[in-house]
Amino acid sequence: MHYTFDIEEGNFTNAGQASGNIKKTLKQLNVNPASIKRIVVALYEAEINAVAHAYGGKIDVDIDSDKITMVVADRGPGIPNIDLAMTEGYSTASKEVREMGFGAGMGLPNIKSNTDQLDIQTQLGVGTTITMTVFF
Repeated sequence: MHYTFDIEEGNFTNAGQASGNIKKTLKQLNVNPASIKRIVVALYEAEINAVAHAYGGKIDVDIDSDKITMVVADRGPGIPNIDLAMTEGYSTASKEVREMGFGAGMGLPNIKSNTDQLDIQTQLGVGTTITMTVFF
């Protein structure tokens, strides 16, 4: 099964729709609840990061019999220092994003801890593509 979702820059109202839709689908497929939780946390965090830090993008999700692969590709500033960005509490979120309750610096660390495979490709001034895989 393949799903594609658009990410709109700064649209926090719709942020989380992709992870919500995927959660519903995984429940219908009887995927175990522990795997669903990990998948939804990782996808939601990646989705919020793209909304908060980038200029839009898209999400592609492929569900196989034993795994899910989620690719979040944004058009954004890129990540200047991935190691620093993976540090819990480190954030480049704007004051406005933080006032909405986002930007606590847990996005990438949460993604890493909830996926079995994680690949981050980033290019300054072009964007970032995060590929996440969870086996179930």
